[in-house]
Amino acid sequence: MTGIGPTSQRPQGPDDADAVELPPPPPSPVERANRMSAANMLRSLLPLVVICLLIVGWTAFGQSGVDPVREIDPTSTIQLADARAGYPLLVPAGLEDGYRATSARTDAGNVAEGDPVTLEIGYVTPDGAFAGFVVSDAARSEAVGDVLDGATEGGSVDIGGTPWTRSTTERGETALSRVDGDVTVVVSGSAEDDELETVAAAVRPYAPR
Repeated sequence: MTGIGPTSQRPQGPDDADAVELPPPPPSPVERANRMSAANMLRSLLPLVVICLLIVGWTAFGQSGVDPVREIDPTSTIQLADARAGYPLLVPAGLEDGYRATSARTDAGNVAEGDPVTLEIGYVTPDGAFAGFVVSDAARSEAVGDVLDGATEGGSVDIGGTPWTRSTTERGETALSRVDGDVTVVVSGSAEDDELETVAAAVRPYAPR
C-alpha cells in the first residue's frame, strides 16, 4: 500500500533543462577600483588634452606676427602740459621710429595757474626695453622722486654738449638727470645706456607744430 503524502522532489542541478540562470554578481569595490586604473584615466583625459592643445595652437597662430606694443600719440598730453606750465616745457623730439611712445600723463589738468606741472612719457626702445622721461618744476615731484630717491650718483656725462648726472636707481637701472633752475629732467629705465642717452640727447624746448 502506497502512502499518500508530500511528493518528494530532487533539487535541480545545473544540468537540468529547466535550470534558471542567475545574473552575474555586481562587481566588487576592488574590481571597480581596478577599472579606474591610471591607464583608463589617461585614455579618458586624452580627448580633453587634444582639445586644449588645439585651442592653444589656434590662439598662437592667430597672434603670430602681431606687435604687442600699443603705441600712443602723446601730443595732446604734451600740449596740455605746455599750456599750463610756467616754464618752457622740455620734451624729447626727433627720435627715430624705433622709439615708440606707449604712455603719457601730466597733472596739468588739475593745477591752478602758477602751480608746478609735471609731464611723463614712456617709450619702448628699438631693443624692446623701456625708457621713461620726466620733466617737472615741482621741488619734490613724485615722478622725479620715484626715480632719484635712493639713487647712487656715478658722476656726470656729456650728452650733446649738455652735462647730465648719471645715477644708479634702487632698481639697478641707469638714470640720467639734469636741473635747469627749478626744472628737473630725468631719463631712466631698463634700456641700455646708449638708448637712454639717445632719448636725453633729443630733449629740447617744446615747439608746437
